[in-house]
Amino acid sequence: MRDAAAQSIAPVLLDWYDRHARILPWRVPPGCAERPDPYRIWLSEVMLQQTTVAAVTEYFHRFTARWPTVEALAAAEDADVMAEWAGLGYYARARNLLKCARAVAARGGFPRDRAGLQALPGIGPYTSAAIAAIAFDQPETVVDGNVERVMARLFDEHMPLPAAKPVLTELAAELTPAQRPGDYAQAVMDLGATICTPRSPACGICPLMAVCAARATGTAASLPRKSPKPTKPVRLGIAYLGQRIDGAWLMERRPDRGLLGGMLGWPGSDWRENSPTEAPPVDALWHDVPGEVRHTFTHFHLRLALRVARLPMDAPGTYVAPQSFDPRALATVMRKAHALGADYLKTLEAP
Repeated sequence: MRDAAAQSIAPVLLDWYDRHARILPWRVPPGCAERPDPYRIWLSEVMLQQTTVAAVTEYFHRFTARWPTVEALAAAEDADVMAEWAGLGYYARARNLLKCARAVAARGGFPRDRAGLQALPGIGPYTSAAIAAIAFDQPETVVDGNVERVMARLFDEHMPLPAAKPVLTELAAELTPAQRPGDYAQAVMDLGATICTPRSPACGICPLMAVCAARATGTAASLPRKSPKPTKPVRLGIAYLGQRIDGAWLMERRPDRGLLGGMLGWPGSDWRENSPTEAPPVDALWHDVPGEVRHTFTHFHLRLALRVARLPMDAPGTYVAPQSFDPRALATVMRKAHALGADYLKTLEAP
């Protein structure tokens, strides 16, 4: 099957892509004389890591409206970029986004090859291949979750992920054409996103159904196989929402390293598997908020107890004035805490 597939898949898939390519704000349509902008390709790929197209689109429009070039982004204030990123998660991406933009601006543009791209901050093997192929039409193999699924089904590969990643990458490399590799990479991803979907693949309208080994054996819907995921631990924490009588919020900026690094948030305890015992950030009458905030990170579930207090004007700490405070600029877990705690705080009398 491999020899036949290598000869037939790329032309068939490119023909399908020419007619059915998704319209995406960072994409240049097939057949267009305009070359893709490496800045927009890079930005979209960073945003799309661990996130869906539907979730990213609004953020992408806002970012490119505010910072239309890599030079503009390189000149941005860190806090402004982190605030615009809020809600996308995986905040190390936003920190690396700024580092990379500044490195690209300093060198006068993006490198055109995968090795040069991968030397930039925050750009790994997948992203470097995607930018090289899509923006510069280099014959690189781009492998995301959609591509892994398409390859597993095309070749009826039953080795479970993540162990199968090298095998599926090698299979994808065998099919990558020298001509139009950028369009081909996007075509495979589009096929996985629209037809060769995780559940209920639409095999009857797939342009590759004639050469798909899993369709022939009836195993397509069960592939790719995945090893069982370990159970995520639960961590506990406390967040303190203090508001001065002038409406200003007691807040802190988290350390650059670690979860939510560099983001503005509520003072609180460490997050750990046993009950936290840290003292409040300032002396005040702190009230327990009924309920708790629940949030899931990549490696653990978080359960956050809330304490709220009305604070006098002379309370120590760092405060954000009410006219400068926007809960939408907070990380999702901090936004959840605000939604729960602020409502309860309204029921308390000012000191």
